[in-house]
Amino acid sequence: MREMEFKMEREGLLCEGDRVTVTEGELPGCCYYTIDPSLAMSPNIPFNERLKCSEGTVISIIKNSRGFYVTVGFDE
Repeated sequence: MREMEFKMEREGLLCEGDRVTVTEGELPGCCYYTIDPSLAMSPNIPFNERLKCSEGTVISIIKNSRGFYVTVGFDE
């Protein structure tokens, strides 16, 4: 299982155990992922580390001084 962290701006948009779908966006030299419908966003990811699937499960949600961080597990 591959885990990826996403930044969520508001509390309560997702819960642990939720099944989510992600959409890939491209930038020059890298890509990023958004949990649909625009609930949270990943950091920039190099092309050679792209996800192989677009569905995952929320493993944890952590709140710290910078916001909410969602960890999603993907079966790859």
